[in-house]
Amino acid sequence: MKVDGCICQVTEGKRKYMPLLLLGDEQEALIEGYLDRGELFVLKQSGIARAVAVVTQEKPRLYELQNIAVAPEYQRQGLGRAVVEFVWTHYPDMEILQLGTGDSPSTLNFYQALGFQEFGREKDYFLRHYDHPVYEDGRQLKDRVYFQKKKAP
Repeated sequence: MKVDGCICQVTEGKRKYMPLLLLGDEQEALIEGYLDRGELFVLKQSGIARAVAVVTQEKPRLYELQNIAVAPEYQRQGLGRAVVEFVWTHYPDMEILQLGTGDSPSTLNFYQALGFQEFGREKDYFLRHYDHPVYEDGRQLKDRVYFQKKKAP
């Protein structure tokens, strides 16, 4: 699916995008923990931010997608997929892209459809790290599911 718009890296004023970032991670303190050390990418259409992603380099050739969010009225239009595909091609040295996400069926299906494979779970992560219950698709998130995608050698 072709998505109109441009994806650009934001290096200054990252907190301006906090409302969108909070859609992908409801705990602002956690966002603050990775926002400065990460690279922020914004997908804009007609000059308006519709989707965001934060990526950190964890080790040589290993990157982590810390946050991805799409404005609610633009979800299910391919914007999230476009951002992940952009990140996948943006780093020439990347061999592995990993992420952790909630155990919501629609989110798990999204990443699996993009070629990510589950490689672990952290039981009760959302119960321990968030100061409020987190819900997605009408159910409370408890476990964090870890995914990774590897580039072919």
